[in-house]
Amino acid sequence: MKKLVLAAALTAAASTAFAGSMADPVVEAPIIEEAASSSNAAIWVPLILLAVIVAAAAN
Repeated sequence: MKKLVLAAALTAAASTAFAGSMADPVVEAPIIEEAASSSNAAIWVPLILLAVIVAAAAN
C-alpha cells in the first residue's frame, strides 16, 4: 500500500513539472531608440534663408 501511495505522489509531482501548452512563446520586440541629433542641424535653415535674402538684396 505504501508503494502505491508513493507511486501516486511521484506521478502527481512529475505531471506538474511538464504542465503547459504547446503555444508559441510571446517575445516582445526590442525598443530601438534613435540617436539624438545635434542642435547644429536647426541652424542651417535660418542661415540658408538669410543667404537668400542677402542675395536678393544685393541685386
